Amino acid sequence: MSDLSVKIAGIEFKNPMIAASGTFGYGVEYSKIMAVHEFGGICSKGLTLEPRDGNSGIRLWETPSGLMNSVGLENPGVKHFIHSELRRMKKLGPVVIANLSGSTLESYVTGAKLLNKSSVDMVELNISCPNVKTGGMAWGLNPDSATEVVSAVRNVLTAKSLIVKLSPNAPFPVEIAAAAVASGADALSLVNTFQAFAVDIEKGRPVFDNVTAGLSGPAIKPLSLRILRDVVSSVPECAPGGSVPVIGIGGISCWQDAVEFIMTGATAFQVGTAVFSRPSVPAEILRGVSDFMDRKGYSSVSTMCGIAL
Repeated sequence: MSDLSVKIAGIEFKNPMIAASGTFGYGVEYSKIMAVHEFGGICSKGLTLEPRDGNSGIRLWETPSGLMNSVGLENPGVKHFIHSELRRMKKLGPVVIANLSGSTLESYVTGAKLLNKSSVDMVELNISCPNVKTGGMAWGLNPDSATEVVSAVRNVLTAKSLIVKLSPNAPFPVEIAAAAVASGADALSLVNTFQAFAVDIEKGRPVFDNVTAGLSGPAIKPLSLRILRDVVSSVPECAPGGSVPVIGIGGISCWQDAVEFIMTGATAFQVGTAVFSRPSVPAEILRGVSDFMDRKGYSSVSTMCGIAL
């Protein structure tokens, strides 16, 4: 049988499938309805330094071939995660990745310091959050602000591998990717949700109290693949076999989608929105990728990675 194991920033994953942040809780929530241990890794729900209640009003809105969300990073805070959730996550078996968010540089740095002393395996830095000191523009929309936050976190995250999660809403994603790599990212994950808008026609106003929301699901897959291709083709470190592997995200709902991402240069991939409608999807994807590799004669994920470039 083909070897599904992959290595990301020195960490061994038994397979390339990772549960995406914000769609899988802390993994324990799904353990009664699926074989959670089969994942290669699990990204925690987005964590901020202090607990957050999240956004008011409607939080989820289904669209054709997609799902819009405006949850607002509701979470119990980094300290609570470390003391109450992390131990249970570790018992599940997959690589544990803490997704860290923030609104100020200080909150990112303090959160990173706490995670650096914890037993998490890796940290995924979400730079799609608004920088409150610059009027709310996301940290990841500008190379300078991306450099600032990634460098600051890298300086204190000395004992953990650092994955930087990129926003697809940046005018020039390749420039942000290059900035993150130059600032010390061990790996990249891309992409986060696309900013979108919906109208409640009965009320004649935006569906979401926060006006815009993040779009995920099958509708974004071709766009996500295009950004992945741009990054791995333009940032030398991110090329297949390079020093900074890339984790592909965005609209994966079947094994064929996962293969597309790997062939476009992703070392691993994250599955999220698809699990909401079909909890059986992860098992189907893993089995499908394995069978495909056996049928086509790919001995490992690396032999298939990037062949479509």
